[in-house]
Amino acid sequence: MRNTLLVASLATALGVTAAAQAQDAATSDTVSSNGTSFRGFRAEVQAGGDRFQSQGTHDNKFGWGGAAGFDGVIADKFVVGPEVSYWQSRGENVTNPLGGTYAQKSFREIGAGIRAGYLVKPQILVYGIGGYVNDKQRAAFTGPNNSGTAGAFYNVVHSDGYQLGAGAEYSLTDMFSVGAGYRYSNYADHTSRQRVFLSAGIHFKP
Repeated sequence: MRNTLLVASLATALGVTAAAQAQDAATSDTVSSNGTSFRGFRAEVQAGGDRFQSQGTHDNKFGWGGAAGFDGVIADKFVVGPEVSYWQSRGENVTNPLGGTYAQKSFREIGAGIRAGYLVKPQILVYGIGGYVNDKQRAAFTGPNNSGTAGAFYNVVHSDGYQLGAGAEYSLTDMFSVGAGYRYSNYADHTSRQRVFLSAGIHFKP
């Protein structure tokens, strides 16, 4: 399932990028006169609040990461392109089933998706994003098992899922921008995360 979702995301990303590049070539004069920095390859750093949810509870932590992608401008107003991302936070939820202690912790998330946005002004982009994510987690239990005898386990797993989000960015110069965003990730092991963040990006125009 993970490989299928990843291949589908990347295939879609390549198709969208090719279409966006073709449109850029067809409307290069218009795009140039637009003057937006949201065009071409980009990279950004992110930092903010993270909420990891599991076992009916949640843990709030500080998180950090980054993203990289390509922005293709279509019809002078629409920005579409692929994005890959990385996010690191160590939220941990502890519950006490069967008189023991169960701890589920999240370490890092990687993702691949498509970002699509609208240029309110050449310097202001609002966007939505969706795609595939994979989260590295640890599950540990100490205490009695179902038979009442002592037991324990410690497992590290990689859980696939999907991500949806939205945000806005503002160009400071032709190369640099700042922004704010929200992401919701839902994983296959019935866990999820929400995060809000601020970002600072650099843009490499073609």
